[in-house]
Amino acid sequence: MSDIYSVEGVTAYIRSLFETDPPLQDIWVQGEVSNMKAAASGHWYFTIKDSKASLKCVMFRSSAERQIIEPRDGEEIRVHGRVSVYEQRGEYQLYADEVQPAGGIGDLYQRFEQLKAQLQEEGLFDQSRKQPLPPFPLRIGVVTSPDAATFRDVQNVLARRFPLAEVILSPTLVQGLEAPPLIVRAINLLNQHDAADVILLVRGGGSIEDLWAFNDETVARTVADSRIPIVSGVGHETDFTIADFVSDFRAPTPSAAAEIATPNRDDMRLEIDRKVETMLRLIGDNIAERQSDLNLMERNLSSVSPLRYIQDMRQRVDDMSERMGSQTRRNLALLRERLETRQKALDNASPDNLLKRGYAIVTRSDDGKTITSTNDAPVGSGITIRLQDGEVAARIEDKESHGNYKRTLF
Repeated sequence: MSDIYSVEGVTAYIRSLFETDPPLQDIWVQGEVSNMKAAASGHWYFTIKDSKASLKCVMFRSSAERQIIEPRDGEEIRVHGRVSVYEQRGEYQLYADEVQPAGGIGDLYQRFEQLKAQLQEEGLFDQSRKQPLPPFPLRIGVVTSPDAATFRDVQNVLARRFPLAEVILSPTLVQGLEAPPLIVRAINLLNQHDAADVILLVRGGGSIEDLWAFNDETVARTVADSRIPIVSGVGHETDFTIADFVSDFRAPTPSAAAEIATPNRDDMRLEIDRKVETMLRLIGDNIAERQSDLNLMERNLSSVSPLRYIQDMRQRVDDMSERMGSQTRRNLALLRERLETRQKALDNASPDNLLKRGYAIVTRSDDGKTITSTNDAPVGSGITIRLQDGEVAARIEDKESHGNYKRTLF
């Protein structure tokens, strides 16, 4: 039985083979840049490729800082360095220390720009032909690979933001030569059956080769002709495909596409609360206004109402009755006062009261006629003098001989 090696041992052995081969330790390689990424550490990670193969490259910060150019996707460059193995992943790669422009652009990038210019000239990118997204899509079609993590991410976003929507998967390959016709078929199926209110065309990130199916002309025209609005979310934020330009909306990521296509449940609740508050305020204002109008009409009606006139008349009757009562009481008091005055005067003029004050009533004894003059009682006439406590009988004497009498004649 031959010796058994560990994975580390095999990888280390392969690395030693690379590093002991002189051509691989001082080599220039020319190709098209793809999937260029500048890490936060300052290191560069990119791929160079041609029509038949690709080679991963890494340039550490110490070398990257000395370069005149920075590799860009689609550019043709020459790279110098050494080929070795990254043992943790078991991958061979070019450890670059210098990059130079090769004076042209890569084939894929050139094809991308040519198709982009053609479709733009035809008006497929015009904003005027873009369809608006439905505000509340109840059926959301998703064109992607059913096995990819992208589909699960989209489902999670849709469930969180708008769980009322039904998610309809139209499965397809999203990478490789067989992908473009399958993507076209998946989009057409949703349109033919009117199966969705909006379509999400999504795929995770990758190199320009990985995303190339979304730069296919047939795919682009199918997206542009879709009767159902399409939101494209292909790759990362820095990735652009032809499908992004012809779709109705472009999202930077698949998850962002799901967010763009749906309302946020929490935002809807807040908006509903605001609208309810506004509605209640408007209803309250309307009721207050109507109540004010009603009060005004009631006041106007009361001003012309017979009841108001009757009430006024009743009050006037009460006022007149009170005034009449007061006047009657004053008149009675005045009459009573006059009566008392007259009664008092009458009492004062009463013979009895006169007698009490020392006056006397003199009458002729023979006929009882009151003597009011000296002519009424000639000398010798018998008279009766009425006093307070009785009567006195007397006779009229001659005034000259009055003093001679010594006794009364009676």
